[in-house]
Amino acid sequence: MLYLQPNNLKLESKRYTVTAALPYANGPVHIGHLAGCYLPADIYVRYLRRTKKDKEIVFICGSDEHGVAITMKAKNEGLTSQQVIDKYHGIISQAFKDFGIEFDIYSRTSSPIHHQTAQDFFTELLKKGEFEVKETEQYFDEVEQKFLADRYIVGTCPNCKNENAYGDQCEKCGSSLSPTDLINPKSKLSDSKPVLKKTKNWFLKMDTFQDRPEFQEYLKRIDGWKVNVKGQMKSWLDQKLQSRSMTRDLDWGIPVPLDEAKGKVLYVWFDAPIGYISATKELFLEKAKDIEEQDLREISENKWKAFWKKDESEGKTELIHFIGKDNIVFHTIIFPMILQAHGEFINPTNVPANEFLNLENDKISTSRNWAVWLHEYLQDFPGQQDELRYVLTANMPETKDNNFIWKYVKNDDSTTDSFQAKVNNELVAILGNFVNRVIVLSNKYYVGIVPSAGLLPQNIKEAIEDLKLNINKASANSLNAIEEFRFRDALTEFMNIARAGNKFLTETEPWKLQKNEPEVVKTIMNVAVQVCAQIAAFSEIFLPETAKKIKAQLNIENLVIEKYFIDNQISANHQLGTPGLLFKNIEDEQMDAQLAKLQASKSNNEAQLAQKVVEAKEEVSFDDFSKMDIRVGTILEAEKVAKTKKLLKLTIDTGLDVRTVVSGIAEYYEPENIIGQKVCLLANLAPREIKGIESRGMILMAENGAGKLCFVSPIDAFDNGSTVK
Repeated sequence: MLYLQPNNLKLESKRYTVTAALPYANGPVHIGHLAGCYLPADIYVRYLRRTKKDKEIVFICGSDEHGVAITMKAKNEGLTSQQVIDKYHGIISQAFKDFGIEFDIYSRTSSPIHHQTAQDFFTELLKKGEFEVKETEQYFDEVEQKFLADRYIVGTCPNCKNENAYGDQCEKCGSSLSPTDLINPKSKLSDSKPVLKKTKNWFLKMDTFQDRPEFQEYLKRIDGWKVNVKGQMKSWLDQKLQSRSMTRDLDWGIPVPLDEAKGKVLYVWFDAPIGYISATKELFLEKAKDIEEQDLREISENKWKAFWKKDESEGKTELIHFIGKDNIVFHTIIFPMILQAHGEFINPTNVPANEFLNLENDKISTSRNWAVWLHEYLQDFPGQQDELRYVLTANMPETKDNNFIWKYVKNDDSTTDSFQAKVNNELVAILGNFVNRVIVLSNKYYVGIVPSAGLLPQNIKEAIEDLKLNINKASANSLNAIEEFRFRDALTEFMNIARAGNKFLTETEPWKLQKNEPEVVKTIMNVAVQVCAQIAAFSEIFLPETAKKIKAQLNIENLVIEKYFIDNQISANHQLGTPGLLFKNIEDEQMDAQLAKLQASKSNNEAQLAQKVVEAKEEVSFDDFSKMDIRVGTILEAEKVAKTKKLLKLTIDTGLDVRTVVSGIAEYYEPENIIGQKVCLLANLAPREIKGIESRGMILMAENGAGKLCFVSPIDAFDNGSTVK
C-alpha cells in the first residue's frame, strides 16, 4: 500500500525514498538475504508508515536481471537468460510476499522503462564529459570467440593460493582482484586458457570525483552512519579511486546507446542502482492510469521526481538504501558519483548496510547449497513466517557477521539464540503465553466483553504504575532504536512489552482474586487487554501475520503506535474475539530434519568436490626438486595454538633433531589423536614465526578437491630421518 498525500503535493512535507538491494534473478532468496537487507528495510518502512502518517513514503525494489550471474545460471541450467530471469523473478517476488515485505513496487531491470532510464543516464554523463574511452587488454576466449567478464575467469588467487578464485574476487580470502592477477587463469566457458586482447570501453572518471566539492560535502554528512559502512568506504577512499569501466563486452544486458559500441552493454553496477529510479517512475505511471483528468494524470506521472530530483526534493526527502555487506562500495561511492555526475539527483541520506549471516557456523553458499531457502522453509514450516522473521531479526548481522543455528542444545550457551530456543522460549513462552492468558481469562470471566476499570487497592495501583513505566520505557526504546537502525535492540524492547505484561499478571494473580475481589479483577483485566493492544500494534512492525491474529482475537482493526502505554486502545464493553494459540513449540524432530537436510547438501557437495582433480602446476627442474630435504619423522607432542581455529603446535623427532612445527591441520585432527603419527617433513624450509612460535619445517599433507587434508606417511615402519626421494 502506497502512503501519499493528495496530488497537490505539499513541498514542505518530508518524504522517504527507501530502497532495498535488487536481488539477482539467478536463484531463490535465502535467510541471509532476508536478514541482511530485506527484513531491516521492511521493519523500517513499517515503522515509518505507522508512526509518520503525515509523510510520504515509497519502498522500492525489483529483480536485477542483467550481468554475468544471469548468463552463468542460464548456461548451467540449459536455459536462455530470459527464461532464467522469468523463472526466478517469480520465485523471488512470491517469497517476499509470503514473508510480508511491503514493497510499493517490485519491478525488474528488464523492463523497457528501466532500459530507457539507464541509457538516458549514460547519454547524460557522456554529454557532460564524465566518461573517458580507454583501450585495454582483456581476456578473450578463442574457443567461444568472446571477451570474458570477470566472473567467467577462474584461477589461483595470488594471495591465499585458492585455485578457484574469480577474476574479480577470491571468495576464500575476500581479496578484490583483477583477472590479470590470477595465476593460471582459465575460461569457465570452455576450460581453455584465455588470451589478452585489446578492446575499447567507457570508464567513469572516478579518480576525478574524490576531490570534487559536492563529493566532499557528501562525505561530511556520513558521520552518523554505521561503523562497518564507514570503514569499508574509508578503505576504498584511502587507496585513491581509479576510473572504472561502465561498459562490458557481453551479449546480455542493456545495450550501450552508441553506434560505435555495438556488442557492448552497460555494466550491471551502472544500470542496477538506476533501477530504483526507473521503478519509482513505473510506480507513478501505473497509479496515473486510474486518473481521468489529463492535468492530474501528468502531475501523478511526474510525482516520482519529488522522491529523487534535487530541485523538487533536496532537503525534503530522505533517501535510504538498505543493502548487504557486499554492496556497500557500489551504494556509498559509485552510485552517488553517478548521481552527482548527472547533476539532478539527491545523495543518499543513509546506507545502513548489514554484514553477513552464517548458517550453522559456516558461510552461506548458494553454489554449495548451504542455505535455508525461503520458499523451502515455508514448505517445512507452513504459516510460520513470523517465527523466522523474529529469529532472523534477533540474530541480525548489524555491524558484524552473525550466525543462524537451528537447534537448542541443553546446557550449551552457544545455542540459546537458536531458532528453536527463540521460538519456544520467547514467542511461545512469553508473547504467545501472555496474549492467550488474557483472552482466555476475559472469555472465562466476562464472556469476552472488556470490563470497565474501577477502584483499586494500593498494591494493585502500584503494580499498574510499574507496568506502565516498563511499557513506556520499552515502547520508546523500541521506536528510537528503529530510528537508529538498531533492529535487534528494537525487537528486544518489543518483547519487553510482553515481558512486562506477564510480570503484571504474575504479580496481581487475577485468578486468585476473582472469587472475593471481582471488581479489582475487572481493572486488572482491562489493563491487560490494553497491553495486548500495545503488543498487536508493535507486532505490525515486526510480526505482521501475528499482528493479524492478535487483532482478530481482540476483534479490532485499527491500532495506534506510540512511545508510551495507551490506556484506552480498546474501550470498555468491547466484544473480544475467540482465543487461540499464536505460536507452537518447535520439536527436536523438526530441527533434526533440517540439520539432516543441510548435512546431505554438504556431503553431496564434498563428494563432488573430492572427485575434482586439481590441475598440474608448472614444470620444475630436477635440480629444484633435489634442493628439498624431505625426511620421515614422528609427532611426539601436539597442542592447539591459542586463539586460532586451524593451527596445531607439533613437536617432531626428525631423526636429525627434535623441532617445533606449526601446521594448519586442527580442523581435521585432534592433538591427542596424532601422537606417534609418522609424517613426511620438508626439513630445510627456512624457519618463520607463526603466532609467536618459530616453526622449522612443513608437514606434507594430501588435499582432495573438497579441501580435506590427510597425512602423507610411509606405509612401512621407516626410521626417523629417512629421506624421501
